[in-house]
Amino acid sequence: MQSLAIFPLFYLPPVSYFTALKAHDFDIQLEKYEHFPKQTYRNRASIASPNGILDLTIPVVKGSKMHTPIKDVKISYDLKWQRLHWLSLQTCYRNSAYFEFYEDGLIPFYQKKFDYLFDYNLELLEWIFKQLKVNPLLSFNETYEKEMPLDLDYRNKFSSKKVNPGAETKSYFQVFSDRNEFIANLSIVDLLFNQGPQTKLYL
Repeated sequence: MQSLAIFPLFYLPPVSYFTALKAHDFDIQLEKYEHFPKQTYRNRASIASPNGILDLTIPVVKGSKMHTPIKDVKISYDLKWQRLHWLSLQTCYRNSAYFEFYEDGLIPFYQKKFDYLFDYNLELLEWIFKQLKVNPLLSFNETYEKEMPLDLDYRNKFSSKKVNPGAETKSYFQVFSDRNEFIANLSIVDLLFNQGPQTKLYL
């Protein structure tokens, strides 16, 4: 019987993802065998731009459709998405209080090429944990479990189209607060760049 909460692995996950992780004391299992669902946070992150929400999407190799396990989905480099994502992060956050603090640690993820989306997301997640100064007990499932207790199954609970369960909506200063209303549940990097070491307290 599954006893650990199981989470999908996302690209620069939203704040609500970390709120949920903390609710489980970061003692969770990561899903390796689900079929890759398109248009989710698995290869998309949402950041704040002068015009509101900007989605950054990692392209995947064609053929990574519904029947490809997430661990086998390959990243496509036909487009220079790494350069585009890094330029977007610089443009949107260079005036934030802590961008320079995290910049050197983050830039290698936009220079080194990773073959698999899962590996890329995992290394990014581990980097984020270091910034939050948490040491999670991460494990990985060995087979896909279709039936799981609802309170432990987070694989389909996070959506950019609706408010996520338990999503943290407490406002904090954002870099474009002078022109946009507060935007809840953006990528964790929005919180890091704006709040720095206070991020862990916010969660």
